[in-house]
Amino acid sequence: MSWLNKLMVQIMPVIPKSFIRLVSKHYIAGESLEDGIQKVYELNDRGYLATMDVLGESITNKQDTEKPLRLYRELIQEIGKHPGLSTGISVKLTQLGLDIDKEFCWDNFQQIIELSEESDLFVRIDMEDSAVTSDTLDIFERSLGRYANVGIVIQAYLHRSEDDLKRLMGLDANVRLCKGIYREPADIAYQGKEEIRRNFLLLGKMYLDAGIYLAIATHDQFLLDHFRTYIDNKNIASDQYEYQALLGVPIDHILQSFIENGSNVRIYIPFGEDWYAYSSRRLKENPDIAGYVIRDFFKKSDNKL
Repeated sequence: MSWLNKLMVQIMPVIPKSFIRLVSKHYIAGESLEDGIQKVYELNDRGYLATMDVLGESITNKQDTEKPLRLYRELIQEIGKHPGLSTGISVKLTQLGLDIDKEFCWDNFQQIIELSEESDLFVRIDMEDSAVTSDTLDIFERSLGRYANVGIVIQAYLHRSEDDLKRLMGLDANVRLCKGIYREPADIAYQGKEEIRRNFLLLGKMYLDAGIYLAIATHDQFLLDHFRTYIDNKNIASDQYEYQALLGVPIDHILQSFIENGSNVRIYIPFGEDWYAYSSRRLKENPDIAGYVIRDFFKKSDNKL
């Protein structure tokens, strides 16, 4: 399927927007806040936890941060109106001005996390490309010293991630471990499938062995099978970890088996008006996703998420 995935990415500029909208419905809850809330309810009913994400791109103008700030305030307030909802939120700091000024971004992020703390709502800071890794970790560590409801993401394909994770272990930080989706050069990131897998396993096991909460975020069945066995053999309690997946990725049968076995599974739910930019970017950054899109369009997938 790899050649077809790459072809899909190459012809993206000429694919009608209506087609992208059609297939994106499988991976994005919708454009409105109500769409996102409804998807969370649907997943909660099936035993899943959730993380809600307001779609948006990196912002380079201070005034443009007002919109995502408003949307996140509305999201937090709306979640507060639904006390039975099992969800957190995730935030990209470049939406809050990280590429403009770190202090400006910190001031904006504080507004979100303080409002979230009032609602006892967990906030995950998403990790973006390597240009902002250090600044993202700096803001996370700064927030961790003041707030208890915040977590971070570490990308296993970066060479620096082992050192970053060791530092975070000392802070007892809640970490989401993923492979990493951005295209990074070989001098800072592993390139091969197997070496990325090896580092993911190394980092994940290191964190689990330390007894600190870990979110295992991958769609790779090889890794999922390894972690299932490792967790079972080590008798790691279900309140020490969770599995995470993106909305719409066709591994429903695996995720359901985890839930049936007593593990927590969380689904990442993007929503918002910027669905086209998100869909286009995801396809360009990770051509393998195109395979999921193609199978979905031709109804060859039996996924129910």
